[in-house]
Amino acid sequence: MARKLRITQTKSASGHPKDQALTVRALGIRKMQHTVEHNDTPQIRGMVFKVRHLVKVEELN
Repeated sequence: MARKLRITQTKSASGHPKDQALTVRALGIRKMQHTVEHNDTPQIRGMVFKVRHLVKVEELN
């Protein structure tokens, strides 16, 4: 079974570069404290790395 990541936005993307705000949006996060789950893929990891200061990530088994 594929591993999953639980991603929660902890800080606002406003005031940060537009590409970071768009990355948060592309992850499916719509508002503060919103949580989404994604499969653990290199593409998702790259997106999370780009906005790592705005989100909290947990690995699920």
